[in-house]
Amino acid sequence: MTYELPGTPGAEPGTRAPAHPSHRLRWNKVPEVTAYFWVIKVLCTTVGETAADLLDEKAGLGLTGVSVLMSALLAVVLVVQFRTTAYRAGVYWPAVALISVVGTLISDNLTDHLGVPLETTTVVFAVLLVVVFVVWYRRERTLSIHSVDTTSREAYYWLAVLVTFALGTAGGDLVSERLDLGYWPAAALFALAIAAVATAHFAWGLDAVWSFWIAYVLTRPLGASIGDYLSQPTGDGGLGLGTVVTSVLFLAVILALVVHLAVTRKDVAEPHA
Repeated sequence: MTYELPGTPGAEPGTRAPAHPSHRLRWNKVPEVTAYFWVIKVLCTTVGETAADLLDEKAGLGLTGVSVLMSALLAVVLVVQFRTTAYRAGVYWPAVALISVVGTLISDNLTDHLGVPLETTTVVFAVLLVVVFVVWYRRERTLSIHSVDTTSREAYYWLAVLVTFALGTAGGDLVSERLDLGYWPAAALFALAIAAVATAHFAWGLDAVWSFWIAYVLTRPLGASIGDYLSQPTGDGGLGLGTVVTSVLFLAVILALVVHLAVTRKDVAEPHA
């Protein structure tokens, strides 16, 4: 999907809500929503699934150890991200990749360690995401990712992203388990759901903000299904590439795309004052 997200409801298309007066306006900290955006997002999601399994099973760190390590790395990258004054592909996308791992681990810890049912975690994360959006909108009067130009808005944005990954993990696992889907049928199902959202937006005028965030949640189980298909043993319906090969392969593609965007700046939004 490539479209302009609205700022304040009722405003003219393409306008942005004013920033809070206590914050200095900066360049937008989020890339333009282009095909590159969605491709890298799905790839990061796949890495989040395979990397979490790799560190848990192969490195012997366990869910707790992996969670602590990945959370610490994410905190470091987010500090760098918040200190930048504009979108930088080389900082933004590593943050997305790490937050995809942490979001996956949050859901897995609740399900595997604490025994919380997937139905419960899915509902809890869905409610939590709604709460984040409500607070974000009440505070900033916009949910547009084209207006992430203050520290406050950026904090709400990354919190929403984290919750979407946790929700996508729980909801995707719930759907796959209840329907007993294979990896490719599951990927096809979530791809069709994303296509339906895109159609509803472009053909029937579904609100751009909600179209974006619904698709953002759905890309998580889509990427996870692709990652599982590539990494899992052939006896389980996968290709048997393993988590190491799959993670390295997708990380290489992500790196190539991020370098391309850093050089060409095709996804950089125009600054505004």
